[in-house]
Amino acid sequence: MKKLTVLLAVLAAGLLSLVGVGTADAAPKVPLGGGSGILVLKGGNSAAACTVTTVGRPTTGPRKGQLIAVTAGHCGKPGQRVISESFQSRGQIGTVVYSASDIDVAVIALNSNVAPTRTVRGVTIRKVNTTPVQFPTILCKEGRTTGNTCGVTWFSDGTSHFSQMCVIEGDSGSPVVVGDQLVGMVNAYYFLSCLGPETGTNAKTILNRLNKIGYNNFKPV
Repeated sequence: MKKLTVLLAVLAAGLLSLVGVGTADAAPKVPLGGGSGILVLKGGNSAAACTVTTVGRPTTGPRKGQLIAVTAGHCGKPGQRVISESFQSRGQIGTVVYSASDIDVAVIALNSNVAPTRTVRGVTIRKVNTTPVQFPTILCKEGRTTGNTCGVTWFSDGTSHFSQMCVIEGDSGSPVVVGDQLVGMVNAYYFLSCLGPETGTNAKTILNRLNKIGYNNFKPV
């Protein structure tokens, strides 16, 4: 099933590039927000299926006002094209412009055919909370693979958190929330999917990196 999804994504992207810009511009905009599934095209029939953490804009600095999405760093490398998993026929929605392996965070510069949204299925993101989560806080996430799941926080070291949320492949980048506040992203799990602890990068770590690379004072749209 995953290979079929990737093949359809690659074919759709290729077809739209042949049709031309006019057709793509005439199509409805693609809704995208924290919890949306994306496909990062790797070349050939290969793509990585991941989840958007959040969509928003830096409010100051050299890239003020630019619409971007955040996801996990291992999902893609700079220059790779991104399409929406749910709206593949609408073509490319952005390009990976930054990827960091040390904190596993990536930035996608979004095209004008994207309509940012704060709500994706079971998660609404209204603000970012940079306070590290601690036991026994209940965290929730919205992922393209396992949907909306919640679990207790085990601990946080200030950079990353560790929880008992169910996550598996494809949930990488999922927004981790407490209520309507974004507190981090999903990056990995240990031992067994859904049974092993989940771990991810905390919001403060993400925002600090965005500030460092020119996306200053990022705010969700």
